[in-house]
Order: sequence, then C-alpha cells, then structure tokens
Amino acid sequence: MMKLPRRNFLHLAAGAAALPAMSRFVWAQAYPSRPVHWIVGFAPGGSADIVARLMGQWLSERLGQSFIIENRTGAATNVAAEAVVRAPADGYTLLFVTATNAINTTLYEKLSFNLTRDIVPVASLIRAPSVLEVNPSVPAKTVPEFVTYAKANPGKINFASGGIGTTSHVFGELFKFMTGINLVHVPYRGAAPAVSDLLAGQVQVFFDPMPNPIEYIRAGKVRPLAITSATRSEALPDVPTISEFVPGYEANFWYGLGAPKNTPADIVDKPTRKSTRLLPIPKSRPGSRTSEAHRLSVRLPTSASSSPRKPRSGPRW
Repeated sequence: MMKLPRRNFLHLAAGAAALPAMSRFVWAQAYPSRPVHWIVGFAPGGSADIVARLMGQWLSERLGQSFIIENRTGAATNVAAEAVVRAPADGYTLLFVTATNAINTTLYEKLSFNLTRDIVPVASLIRAPSVLEVNPSVPAKTVPEFVTYAKANPGKINFASGGIGTTSHVFGELFKFMTGINLVHVPYRGAAPAVSDLLAGQVQVFFDPMPNPIEYIRAGKVRPLAITSATRSEALPDVPTISEFVPGYEANFWYGLGAPKNTPADIVDKPTRKSTRLLPIPKSRPGSRTSEAHRLSVRLPTSASSSPRKPRSGPRW
C-alpha cells in the first residue's frame, strides 16, 4: 500500500472536505440551468394564476430560464402542495403558496405533509383584499340591503367559492357568521369556474380575490358591494369596505413562493437577490386585470427570511 507523507495527506483531506461545499456553490451559481416548474393549486384564469404568470414572466426575464406555471387543482391546494413536498429539493419545483395552504393546516386533521416543516419560504409576493360581489340579478346594491335580502330568503342564495378551505370560502363563512345570514355554499375548483357561474347566474354571490374582478366590475357584469380589507382599495376607491357596515370584519389573502425543505439556501435566496421592491407589470390592455395588478403591492422581500407568513393565517379560522 502506498504511503503518503502526513502533509500531503492533510492537503488531500482538506481538499476532499471542501468538495461538497464547492459543489453546492457552483450549483447555486449556475441555478437555474433549466426551466423551473411553479406549481399553482388553482385553475387557470383566477387571481392566483394571474399573479403566478406575471411573476413567472418577470423571474424568467431576470434569471434567464423559463418559469413554467403548472395548475394542479384538488383538495383546496393540498394536491399542489403535496406534489412540491415530494419533489427533489433542487429548486426546480416550487410552490405558489397561498393563505389557503395555511388555513388547511387547521381544517384538515390528517395531511400527508406538514406545511411549516416541509415547505421553506422563498418570497412574499402579495397581500390584497377580495371583493364581495353579486350577480346583477340580485336586487341589493349595498351590504345592508344584501343582508336584509338574505335574511328574507334564507337558504335560497348560492354563495360560490374556489373550493372548501379557500379564502373565498372562509371569507364568506366569516361574513355569514358576523351577519347571521344563511347562504348555500357551492365550492368550485378555483376562482375562474366560480366566476363563470356567477356571470351566468348559477350562483349569486362570490368573494372574488383581487385583481380578478376588475374587468367584470367595469363592464357591469358583476356588482361590487364591498371589499374585505379594513381600508378601501386604490383600485376600487368608490367601493366601501365591509367593516363600514359590519364592524370588525377584515380579511385579506396573501401569496408567496415556497420550495421543498432541504433546498440549498443559496438557491432559495437566488430569486430574492434578483428582485426589486416592486414588480414591474408587463404591457397589457388598460383596465385589464393584469394592468391593475400593480395596485396590489406585488413585491419580493430583500431576503428569504421574509416568510409568506404561512403559520399566521391558520389560527384565525
């Protein structure tokens, strides 16, 4: 057996020990070297899908690789979350994290994953209200009128949501609880099919996440009664807040970006290092949902330590 001088042996040992760290560094420097898949738990056409595609385009331009949006609906975003939890921790499969993911931790007794343990936060993207809107066939034009109308027709008004446990569901349940009205919940697989039936008059009420309702409101296809935040929205300054009529009511949704646990920190931080405070919105038709998205404070934080606030939404619901 060949014998090595002690000094040579120590040099070789030090070099071998540095290889894993060097490999991770080179890997992170090269990331992304191929397309990144961004999993969204809602159907195409809704607010989550719109924001994900805007962000995907923006990150693609800055990181030099395509961010492919994959819509995997089912179980109120749990199908999408599980797909990312089971994906390799290499930064090439990311999760579009929403308040619904956090809400699910309290609604579902048994999940095959633990959100706060199995998904690491990459960036906080957006915080915004929803709009309490009705089909124009509903005679009410204000929140008090709608409450009166609902109390006169208990169990006869259909209230749509993007699925059980989604923000459009729990925002509506909170409204029902605080006003004492009886609405029939009709869950869909995302906001887009819910809006489709709202426009067709199959359902009468929907708590629609911004910026999704902008076009329909301006075209007179739906009637906004109020927004769910504590203050009025710059995008819809003439629409009152629910709390102006129902004291104490406030509900906002948020979106974020997450990765499987054990994803290298340098890769998790890469999107944030390339970010700026505000997201520039690509060119779009004036008045469209895309052109109005900039009003929703879409942003990336300056470090990945700014969590998408996953644990904080659950206890309220």
